[in-house]
Amino acid sequence: MPQNPGSKLAIVGAGSVGTSLAYAALIRGSASTVALFDVNAAKAEAEVLDLAHGTQFTAAAATVAGGGDIAAIDGADVVVITAGAKQAPGQTRLDLAGTNVRILEKLMPQLLAHAPDAVYVLVTNPCDVLTVAAQQISGLAPARIFSSGTVLDTSRLRWLLARQAGVSVTSVHASMVGEHGDTEFPIWSGATIGPVPIRQWMVEGARIFSPEYLAGTAREVMQAAYKVIAGKGATNYAIGLSGARIVEALLRSENAVLPVSTVLDGQYGISGVALSLPSIVGNGGVRAVLDTPMNDGELASLHHSADTLQQALATLGI
Repeated sequence: MPQNPGSKLAIVGAGSVGTSLAYAALIRGSASTVALFDVNAAKAEAEVLDLAHGTQFTAAAATVAGGGDIAAIDGADVVVITAGAKQAPGQTRLDLAGTNVRILEKLMPQLLAHAPDAVYVLVTNPCDVLTVAAQQISGLAPARIFSSGTVLDTSRLRWLLARQAGVSVTSVHASMVGEHGDTEFPIWSGATIGPVPIRQWMVEGARIFSPEYLAGTAREVMQAAYKVIAGKGATNYAIGLSGARIVEALLRSENAVLPVSTVLDGQYGISGVALSLPSIVGNGGVRAVLDTPMNDGELASLHHSADTLQQALATLGI
């Protein structure tokens, strides 16, 4: 699909995630201009050159710009923040919180000065905690500053289920919600393949999604990032692709349903923490957080996620 004429995506951070997102956005035609900013000017300029050299071969004509001058983000429609300390092997996302909150405290006012009308999407971890911090620092409405949340986790879940069922990933309708981290969980009660409830899906006359299999799949999704980090040091390709998908929903006014993480205000009796829930993403940001049906166990898991994040916020004084 071609990009919107005149649309500008700015990516803050030229590390493995930021550059993978820029690469994915160029290949997919997510925006007409992709700007990359990093305090490491030499790195950012080199990445911009490398990306620009390949624009002949991308889905649509696009401009690549940027470097070490924050003015590169001027006038951006969407700003994706990937800058921050990265997760080390054996480290939880919440362990990163203090360092990355301090980075945001310095960064957000500068970004707002250059892109005051942008929608801001955080990818830096722990994204739920940082979403609350960034919303408080910026004063922006929660609809305009949110994180990628469990969009990638949901993709991981659907890939595993599709592989087991022998169907296309696009035919699987299931979501990971809650914290983007160790307390995330799938909404099995509403999960389907096509119109068929997941627990009723059959292969050769037998139901293949037993409670044990579903529990194991949920654990595998939750631990997926740790496995990738242990093997190669970082996750970057899939989060780059999922970030580009969120950008497209914003720039193309798609009103797509994606499980992004926003600061809640009373949904499910939860306020003041950011959690991922299926939400309508379109022009201007998150247009609505959907009232997704959950059973009692799933509601309890959602509140457990909220309590975990509330404790992390309290520890940080947020």
